Amino acid sequence: MASTNIQNTAPASTNIQNTAPINNNMTNNNNNNIFFSNYLNSLFQTPHRLRKRMLATWTPEQELNQVRQRSGADMKRKLKWHDLLALGLGGMLGVGVFVATGEVAVHSGPSVFISYFIAGIAALLSSLCYAEFSVQIPVAGGAFSYLRLTFGEFVGYFAGANILMEYVLSNAGAARSFTEYMSFTFGENNPKAWRVHVEGLMTNYDELDFPAVALILLLTFCLCHSTKESSMLNLVMTVFHLVFFGFIIIAGLYKGSTDNLIKPNGLAPFGVKSIIDGAAIVYFGYIGYDSASTMAEEIQNPSKILPIGIVGSVLISSVIYCLMALSLCLMVPYYKIQKKASFSVAFQSIGWNWAGNVVGAGASLGIVASLLVAMLGQARYLCVIGRARLVPSWLAKVHPSTGTPLNATLFLGLCTASIALFVDLDIILQMISIGTLVVFFLVANALIYRRYVVIGNNPPSKILLFLFLLSSAALGFSLWWHSKPHWWGLHSKLHYWGLLLFCGATLSIIVLFHYLVPNCRANYPSGTWSVPYMPWPPALSIFLNIFLMTTLTSLSFQRFAIWTVLISLFYMLYGVHQTYQAEETDQIMLGNGDHDQVNSAGQQSKLDNIQVLSVISHV
Repeated sequence: MASTNIQNTAPASTNIQNTAPINNNMTNNNNNNIFFSNYLNSLFQTPHRLRKRMLATWTPEQELNQVRQRSGADMKRKLKWHDLLALGLGGMLGVGVFVATGEVAVHSGPSVFISYFIAGIAALLSSLCYAEFSVQIPVAGGAFSYLRLTFGEFVGYFAGANILMEYVLSNAGAARSFTEYMSFTFGENNPKAWRVHVEGLMTNYDELDFPAVALILLLTFCLCHSTKESSMLNLVMTVFHLVFFGFIIIAGLYKGSTDNLIKPNGLAPFGVKSIIDGAAIVYFGYIGYDSASTMAEEIQNPSKILPIGIVGSVLISSVIYCLMALSLCLMVPYYKIQKKASFSVAFQSIGWNWAGNVVGAGASLGIVASLLVAMLGQARYLCVIGRARLVPSWLAKVHPSTGTPLNATLFLGLCTASIALFVDLDIILQMISIGTLVVFFLVANALIYRRYVVIGNNPPSKILLFLFLLSSAALGFSLWWHSKPHWWGLHSKLHYWGLLLFCGATLSIIVLFHYLVPNCRANYPSGTWSVPYMPWPPALSIFLNIFLMTTLTSLSFQRFAIWTVLISLFYMLYGVHQTYQAEETDQIMLGNGDHDQVNSAGQQSKLDNIQVLSVISHV
């Protein structure tokens, strides 16, 4: 009977197995229905959640501990002051001077070094704002974190998305320049010699650059391995190309002629406007110090090292940029400067063919260093945005053994390689800089607001009114500067009087604010670094960023408008709901007593931040 029972139950077992896939399918369908139902319900709640989330801010303590723990493992604090200074220099020196100098010199003449000087002043003022924020909020999010803590979630997200686009575009452009200089290193006189022309593709998108793609992928895998080893590689390359830059500067001063600066049409043959336009284009070359600020979670003693690395790298880079551009214009008349691989061609034009090959190799190395740092920074931006759940959370994961944001590094590396494969450098240069200028403008506003409202306890309305009037006066001056007197039927002298009026209004607004609103520097603990002479540095940074923005081409603003629409839609359809749910989950965990588990996961984070939190508590 027992055996009979077993035989009789076999078919039943078989039936269960046959119905299992059906039950699984039903379960999957139910899960999908629940998912879509929840998603549709979230969409209906979008207006309510937008009102709640757009202006939601976090405290520095939450950003340093609770939010950072969403990455799982911590990034490893292995970098010292010389590592950070080298990262800042490496991120700026290669990409700016070798990529944009030839392009700008063709349109602004020998005065291109003045364009670098103006852009350097604007970058220095912005770097001071970054330095103070990085001391108070030493997290890897850079401008995203600074603005999210000051102006709310949407402004931080908006800045983070724009700076990421700038990183990806500028890195793609730098990689394509690498191919051009490498071709000169191996004796090719055609900058497109190593590219593959494909018939049927659109103009400016039909030159495929496989060496650029290979370089980006190689650096991506290097950055996935270790930050410390990557910084050591960057340090070696930075020291090498500092010596290399010295060779170019000395050679240019020795072989050059001042006649090339003033003949045939003077220092500024295309007028002052061309100098300002050039400053807006070369400004993207200073984005490297933003990358340095994203290393805050991997720096030993960030409150002291970050200001040195950020401000110091901008000062040194500005001097080198100006001298490099000057040496190029001394060697070759501006109308003979080539847009592509301009420094290599310049040495060949003076008869130093061997130096042209050496310059090609050195420029390629400089571009590699810049790419290394920029790709380091962009991954950390995306990682921190992922922590906030504004993008999928898997992008926020930090690999436990390497201490690097692995997923974010791989994802952005593939995006950069895809653009570098197809898009011509001319198109890229026309599209970049506007996002950088907008973000630096917002950071300067945020510093004034944080210093005078969050720390100084002044009424927000008074500070916001000052920021609005300052931005309006700067915009009025900028638009008036770029207008033509005949547009308004005015005499040229009246046009100059209009400029003086807007300039005087800007200065008057800053002076009145300086004397009427009390400075809160006394609220800072002794020894804490902060921006001196407030509010002048951030106020002048606001003015210069607006001024430079108005010089950009319409294509830049079109790209900016399209990108703004896309990221805003993504925020409304995805980001706002994910951050809302993440905050609810955190509150539930803490309410259920799971905070012990959360705290134990973040003990090392808190130990790392004792010094920082002590500063914040004093403030």
